[in-house]
Amino acid sequence: MGEKEGFKQLVNYALIIGLFIIAFFVIKPIIFAIIYGILLAYIFHPIYRLTLKGLRYKTLSALVVCVVTIAILLTLIYVLLSSLLSQIINFYLTLQTIDVKSILAQILPSIISNTEISAVLANSIDISISRMLANSATALGDFVFNLPTFILHLLIVLLVFFFGLRDGEKAFEYFQSLSHLKKETQQKFFTHFRNITRSVLIGEIIVGVVQGLVAGVGYFLFGAPNALLLTLLTMAVSIVPIVGPWLVWIPVDVYLFVNGNPNAGIGLLIYGLFLVNWIDAVIRPAIVSRNTELNTVIVLIGMIGGLQIFGILGLIIGPLTLAYVLLVAELYRKNLNEPVIFKKEETLEER
Repeated sequence: MGEKEGFKQLVNYALIIGLFIIAFFVIKPIIFAIIYGILLAYIFHPIYRLTLKGLRYKTLSALVVCVVTIAILLTLIYVLLSSLLSQIINFYLTLQTIDVKSILAQILPSIISNTEISAVLANSIDISISRMLANSATALGDFVFNLPTFILHLLIVLLVFFFGLRDGEKAFEYFQSLSHLKKETQQKFFTHFRNITRSVLIGEIIVGVVQGLVAGVGYFLFGAPNALLLTLLTMAVSIVPIVGPWLVWIPVDVYLFVNGNPNAGIGLLIYGLFLVNWIDAVIRPAIVSRNTELNTVIVLIGMIGGLQIFGILGLIIGPLTLAYVLLVAELYRKNLNEPVIFKKEETLEER
């Protein structure tokens, strides 16, 4: 190859890399919306297949699944947000007249409640409440200010969801065609790819159901009204990565405080913080580790790192990313016949 030809190839590579860099910055602001749309398309793809058998038209089937899914999600969001907003307003109004010292006198032992400790605690709680209200007002203002951006991202989610349902199989076949692996190795890779993704998403559903059930026990124990309905709502929101069980049990806790039941409010607060919220950190690694045969430590690292970078969605993206990286590494190892160090017991080909 001549020097001139080598220079042309170098320029071509530089242009290609530059295009990929520009493309990355183009999609970076909406990357999470795209990921959400892809996840929704993957989760609801079996329902789309069933709908397609009945309607026989891809566009119509994808549209029906999208419309029904959106209607259910919007109804759920409306019920939750209306309840949450109502409780927040009531809580705010109650805080204006609440007597923190009297509540401490009911909760704390008489020896403590009659001393300066009670006054210090009451003052600290008053300051914390004021800060919480100020932060809530700021967050609400930010949400209203960023509402157009939120609507735009939601539109992108819906578009990716729709086209992911309709054209997802073609896109998957296209990415398969880009692979330079042997056909047998390629088939194994994409089979394990699907299994890993399915296992992580199934783990998300199981964790959500368990969190809802445990939260439901707390609702019954502390006398929350409509405990069964609240349990079902907690299950529903716990399955969604962007939210979680706190969206239900915190308003319930606020309701208990507002309606003059501080002991139950304190009990549910402790129960939610140290039991309901921690289920996610205990059960999810075990489920993902078992179904994907990844070491529990790797799953935990993926969850923690993903949470730091991607937020709540990182609880799914983190373990998935590490699982994909280790899958690629193991396929490479197979070609070199080197021992694997990441698997616990058996290799992918032995499964």
